[in-house]
Amino acid sequence: MKLSTKQKQFLKALAHHLNPVVMLGNNGLTEGVVAEIDNALNHHELIKVKINGSDRETKQLIINAIIRETKACEVQTIGHILVLYRPSKESKIQLPRQ
Repeated sequence: MKLSTKQKQFLKALAHHLNPVVMLGNNGLTEGVVAEIDNALNHHELIKVKINGSDRETKQLIINAIIRETKACEVQTIGHILVLYRPSKESKIQLPRQ
């Protein structure tokens, strides 16, 4: 799924007040963490993930792996916070048209 600029802006505004649902620790990206992110996306559609203590290149590799494994869309990354969106079967968020 590809998000337009207008849709990303809409999702950024919705995500502004959210707290991170999943936090990656020193163990990095494990199967359990990916499962937890997947579960949170199924339940909430729009989530924040906090990626602790990684350099820029490692953090980008982790973000790419999360997006690949969960089939979610990256809305934005600010510092150590990643905002992800994936529509569920009963869509809770109505995106603006492209």
